Amino acid sequence: MQALLTCPDIPRAINHSAIDTYLSYGYIPAPDTGFSHINKIQPGHTLVFDLNNAEPKTVKYWSLSYQPKLKLNERDACQALREALTEAVRLRMISDVPLGAFLSGGIDSSIVVGLMAGLSSKPVKTFSIGFKEAAYDETSHARRIAEKWGTEHHEFIVEPDALSILPTLVRHFGEPYADSSAIPTFYVAQMTRQHVTVALNGDGGDESFVGYERYLANDLAGRLQSIPGVAAAAGALYGLIPDSVNPKSNLRRARRFLSVASQSMAERYGRWLTYYTPEAKADLYSAEFIRSLGNHTNGWYEALFEEFESLGSVDGAMAADVASYLPYDLLVKVDITSMANSLEARSPFLDHEVMELAARLPVNLKYKDRQLKYLLKKAFPDLLPAENVNRRKMGFGVPVGDWFRGPLRDLLNDTLGSGDARTRDWFNQAEVRRLIDDHIATRRDHAFQLWNLMMLELWLGEVSS
Repeated sequence: MQALLTCPDIPRAINHSAIDTYLSYGYIPAPDTGFSHINKIQPGHTLVFDLNNAEPKTVKYWSLSYQPKLKLNERDACQALREALTEAVRLRMISDVPLGAFLSGGIDSSIVVGLMAGLSSKPVKTFSIGFKEAAYDETSHARRIAEKWGTEHHEFIVEPDALSILPTLVRHFGEPYADSSAIPTFYVAQMTRQHVTVALNGDGGDESFVGYERYLANDLAGRLQSIPGVAAAAGALYGLIPDSVNPKSNLRRARRFLSVASQSMAERYGRWLTYYTPEAKADLYSAEFIRSLGNHTNGWYEALFEEFESLGSVDGAMAADVASYLPYDLLVKVDITSMANSLEARSPFLDHEVMELAARLPVNLKYKDRQLKYLLKKAFPDLLPAENVNRRKMGFGVPVGDWFRGPLRDLLNDTLGSGDARTRDWFNQAEVRRLIDDHIATRRDHAFQLWNLMMLELWLGEVSS
């Protein structure tokens, strides 16, 4: 993006429709970008120029197929998975330069490190990131894996003052991007690059092997809808559960589930991943910004589910993530933050043969007894300590909610709460002020929404300079 913007012939006009999509999902899916005159190539596509044709065209060269299902029992599926993933790790360990691995202590990165240890004649170099806030810190779990394999282990603790890196991140991403885990990812890449040039990671395991709780929630909601009266009762129960300012609260999780349990798969799943719902946007957007959107409707995500709904609630949700959240959020994050530090990141779980095997496995092998990553646990029991397996998935969250009430409070107010905000004509400033005040006073948790707005504001400052 930065290279294109050095060309004076390319206008920097902002794509308001893309900004609307960004406010929903925290990223801008291809072919759009934050700029009206710049497009992205979609995943799995090439851009073809024909010298005899004035217009270039895009051609799809690969897509993931979930049918037909393989006829394997659990034992054979475990063996096939173990062979495919071991080979994927072996191929990604071929390197003329020093290499290591990101290690979160989760199942995916732990399996990758365990396989690396078995394939290497020297201790594997591993790198972990953590936080002082215990609810977000996984370093003890990563350390357990490092000790199991005798790795050369390194850790970095992210503190609020580390956010001085925000302008660098905004510049490197080139367009609005609201996943706050880019901060620790940048720092673990920076630390890793001090020791190695290539790092393997566990990205892609969740989207192939039922790694998110929302897959279970999506399946449960579908089952509830088949029982007369239950969906309506869920909606009534939602109104009785108080909201919580703790984003990891079980009550808050239950409330989010019940709020959309009666909706269609596309509607409920999209809501679980949404920063600003249509109702919240109605309060946030100014009349001027609404006019600038014209006839734009943010139906991109719902259209994905129309394509994948026939796959069922679990495979359908994973297929939607493979077409959206994985390439536009997770892989962009790792690609940008690693290359910003001259580090090459490699992802064995994204090996096309591993993904194709996983997609064609029957759902009841990947998701059994409501266990996340059931098949991975069964295929690699020797690589996963029980303490790491029998714990709730934490994700790569960042405690920005606490930071906004403490050390980042001034940054939040200076960026969004001042009259100099570049988005002042787009958004209702009284609503922005309410979001800030409610969050700081712990009346509600608006951390994700405020981070989304702040990163948009910082990006606008970058492109206008």
